[in-house]
Amino acid sequence: MRVSKAAETGSERVGSMREGTLDQKHLLFGEDGSPNNYDLNMGLTGGGGWGTPRHRHNFDQVRYVIEGRLPYTETDVLEQGCVAYFPESVHYGPQARPEGLRTMVLQCGGASGQGYLSVAQREATNAELEKSGEFKKGLYHYTDENGAAQAVDGSQAIFERAMGHSLEFAAPRYNDVIAMDPEAYAWLPAADEGVEEKWLGSFTERNLRIGFLRLEAGAVYHAGQFPSIEILFQTKGQVSAGGEKYGPETGYEFLANEGPVPVEAIEPTEFLRFVLHTF
Repeated sequence: MRVSKAAETGSERVGSMREGTLDQKHLLFGEDGSPNNYDLNMGLTGGGGWGTPRHRHNFDQVRYVIEGRLPYTETDVLEQGCVAYFPESVHYGPQARPEGLRTMVLQCGGASGQGYLSVAQREATNAELEKSGEFKKGLYHYTDENGAAQAVDGSQAIFERAMGHSLEFAAPRYNDVIAMDPEAYAWLPAADEGVEEKWLGSFTERNLRIGFLRLEAGAVYHAGQFPSIEILFQTKGQVSAGGEKYGPETGYEFLANEGPVPVEAIEPTEFLRFVLHTF
């Protein structure tokens, strides 16, 4: 089990690849080079907002709105408390996030197995690219070997420089972003007494799962019993795990079949829960 508290995690400003200001707290990271590499982070949009053009990634994303409203196209908005799955290879945007928006984001390798380029790799490559070009409005502008001006999505430019080969997208498994309202789902009894769950969905043939978990005071959830990495993000309450007490905005990682690891609720507690793709 690994645990990370937002209150004890420093904030980093996202680089110049996009327009505006976005500060992130990176709670948990996966393993570089693994198809299940991931980054669990919390974002706060700063003054002037944060914008991206319409684009796509070769990895998966899940977004949960902690506070505010998240526009993810020109017409679609994710309301506070809602969750959306952004599948690899699926376009979304443009985005114009307002100042003060707080989100939790899970970025992870998709079902195609291409993995996820870590934050450290991206930021180092970002700085390298700025020596020979310019990031502007989400695009990377540069002059090619023939002296012609070129522009490419900033995320794509960073991937290709870091990996040394062209970015190739897997065939999209979905046609669009999948937005979900957790309030429309019912709580169902889980295996542990005093524990309830609501699964919002299972995605792709590799079974990426997204849901919520609720514990009564005194109930014990036995984590880490899935065939892939389980990640919890605590949204309310207080628990005891591994001899320590934890509150809201804490992230937990349990490796495949690591459990059962007991997590005991000191008071009524809820988590956003993920199980990463099974490879």
